[in-house]
Amino acid sequence: QVQLAESGGGSVQAGGSLRLSCVVSGAKLRINGMGWYRQAPGKQRELVASITNGGSTNYADSSKGRFTISRDNAKNTVDLQMNSLSAEDTAVYFCYAVTTLKVHWGQGTQVTVSS
Repeated sequence: QVQLAESGGGSVQAGGSLRLSCVVSGAKLRINGMGWYRQAPGKQRELVASITNGGSTNYADSSKGRFTISRDNAKNTVDLQMNSLSAEDTAVYFCYAVTTLKVHWGQGTQVTVSS
């Protein structure tokens, strides 16, 4: 059974940084895309950033220039470095991993940015 475990969330003041990490375990099929979504209270889940197994990245407009996504295919991990955080970045952040059969999700990690 594929499991994703996020870490690195927490509380930070505006302008600060956080680094989120996600480890995928139990994957017997190749992991293709990986990335991060977030969901703020009362809002829909939205894409933050994604990365292919070849290293191609895609960012939401709100993430560009501030967030950097990276992955280690050998370790099945995906990280999200978040800089210049603002209160608008407050949300639960979910990592995901795509295998041939389905999309797998983590439980989410809370990021709270105080202004």
